[in-house]
Amino acid sequence: MENADLFLRFGVALAIGFLIGLQREFAHGGSKDVIIAGERTFALFGLAGALAAMAADELNSALAFVGIILVFGAFITAAYLVDARKGQVGLTTEVAIVIAIAAGSLAYWGYLTLALAIGIATTVILSIKLETDRFARSLTREDISAALQMAVISAIILPILPNQSFLPPPFDVLNPFKIWLMVVFISGISFLGYVAIKVVGPEQGIGLTGFLGGLVSSTAVTLSFSERSNREPELSKPFTLAITVAWTVMFIRVLVEVGVVYPALLNLVWVPIGASGLVGIFYCLYLFFSQRTTEKANVEFSNPFDLGSAIKFGLLYALVLLISRAAQMYLGDTGLYLSSILSGATDVDAITLSMAELSKTGVVEMPKAALAIILATMSNTAVKGGIALAMGGKALRKPLSFAILLMLSVGISAAFLI
Repeated sequence: MENADLFLRFGVALAIGFLIGLQREFAHGGSKDVIIAGERTFALFGLAGALAAMAADELNSALAFVGIILVFGAFITAAYLVDARKGQVGLTTEVAIVIAIAAGSLAYWGYLTLALAIGIATTVILSIKLETDRFARSLTREDISAALQMAVISAIILPILPNQSFLPPPFDVLNPFKIWLMVVFISGISFLGYVAIKVVGPEQGIGLTGFLGGLVSSTAVTLSFSERSNREPELSKPFTLAITVAWTVMFIRVLVEVGVVYPALLNLVWVPIGASGLVGIFYCLYLFFSQRTTEKANVEFSNPFDLGSAIKFGLLYALVLLISRAAQMYLGDTGLYLSSILSGATDVDAITLSMAELSKTGVVEMPKAALAIILATMSNTAVKGGIALAMGGKALRKPLSFAILLMLSVGISAAFLI
């Protein structure tokens, strides 16, 4: 091994240990208790891991590596016993030491990217203690049950479903495996958004709640802040910001869904959908800088996943697939576009996934599927806009009307480029 490569590997091992130790030192910065290892000691532990790996290679014996690791294991055990006698029971720092040593070994063996990833991931996990504690305290029994149900349908039910259709057209689009795969996909996106809200807290800033709420339900954000604008008209502009952010996230969500299911279709969809989203982003920036507020949001989001909701979405997705296929067979392109507009008014995810799947299998041509998705997203935006204008206060209507007109006009105009 050349000296430059050798120095690089030991340097990575040193950096990983120092990074983890720096976090441990910072986390105990306000504590009067002396921790067993800080940034310097952790850096030495990273070097020790690399040295142990080098000794094993040079001596051509794994026993050298095991022996060195056991020596450090004895030191860690002794330090833990001392802390335990003081009433400081916890294994976080001790486990972090073991990871630093192991990552140092990986660095010497040439797994530099993996070693760095492990070191960074460990530092991040150690740094988000407050957020994870808040998340754990905010969990309910229903949240745990929903997470377990999602795990069951993802890891147990999905693999055993048949990956083929058994019926003649238009029922040939009903593939049990693909339908349930889309259920898992959409439920996963919503569930991640719900977890993010649990981590940061539902009482965070209005704009942040609009962003995270858009991952769960942009309709819920629209309903909540529209109703609240009647009671607090002075906050109408921040409420407009939250609603517009949620709608913008919906456009991004549609692009992600299309990209995952059928990347080739994304080449046609991204211009009009992305243009509407980009306009939404600029308008959000204008609202943010024109009127800032420290007001907190308080939107109630129920857990977006449970078995009943998953089954309902699966049935809705299958129904949209069937209607779209039948509409094209018996009514032509007009029927396809009409079904997209009607479906998008209630659920843009189902029609987006349906069109992407039908286009992927060759049932619907890509330009027609792309236009159907665009019409569905515009329909969904128009319906939510109508809800907000009908339910919102007078001060909310003017800035929100401008957002609706911008998104719809840009999206529909860009659709002619397909």
